[in-house]
Amino acid sequence: MKKAKIINSIKDFLIITFGAVLAAAAIYFFMLPSHVAVGSASALAMVLGNFIPLPVSMITLAINVFLLIMGFILIGPEFGAKTVYTSIMVPVSMGVFEIIFPNFQSLTQDPLIDVLCYILVVGMAMAILFSRNASSGGLDIVAKIMNKYLKMDLGRAGAIAGIAVALAAAFCYDTKTVVLSVLGTYFGGIIVDHFIFGLNIKRRVCVISPKLDEITDFVLHELHSGATLNEITGAYDKTEKKEIITIVDKHEYRKLMDFVKKVDPKAFVTVYAVNEIRYQPKI
Repeated sequence: MKKAKIINSIKDFLIITFGAVLAAAAIYFFMLPSHVAVGSASALAMVLGNFIPLPVSMITLAINVFLLIMGFILIGPEFGAKTVYTSIMVPVSMGVFEIIFPNFQSLTQDPLIDVLCYILVVGMAMAILFSRNASSGGLDIVAKIMNKYLKMDLGRAGAIAGIAVALAAAFCYDTKTVVLSVLGTYFGGIIVDHFIFGLNIKRRVCVISPKLDEITDFVLHELHSGATLNEITGAYDKTEKKEIITIVDKHEYRKLMDFVKKVDPKAFVTVYAVNEIRYQPKI
């Protein structure tokens, strides 16, 4: 048991490290060359770098450490070791890139393409960190402080903090860059949500049909999924019926719908999106 726990901890450490390095690569190779301040602590560091004669990695580290301290003071010790590690690992990785690739220029020579590449890569990085119950810290801490003291929804608080950083680009860059910063921040949030939630979406399918035995057999033996059968009563005619409920991924869903349409075109089917499934251990 202890050995398995150690192995899981090492696995978490390696995955979180990879996610942090990937986020740092997105920042260094795509965001910084384009000068587009897509709402984040690193974007704020990039803007401040125009006034402070320090590398962006060092400014990012200073911002993250400051925000972690403020978080511990204003919110409490709810920031786990994983978030602390990631908050430090991202700017450290950026510092390594600064040494290996000094004065790096844009690969695409097009700020718009750079921004698109940035939000795509950083979306994958955030999804990796989220899967290991970690975050990049930074503006997430600002959002939690706003949530606690301003009673603001976390999503809205994060969006406001990100847009504020994006607008700060107006102090250093032209109008086009500011607009790209705001748009990148908005669409970046959508992409991150897609990677974190969209790729895990399953479908909860409920079917009422006279051919329920055939449908149940298909779910169990063809899709190899679990299912639940419920006794239900029609409100209009008080008829006793059965309903099957199963949760499937997008490929299984297509197969199931094709089968249901084949055996009973008049079957009553309802479908719900499921973002997360948790199994509670028996006590």
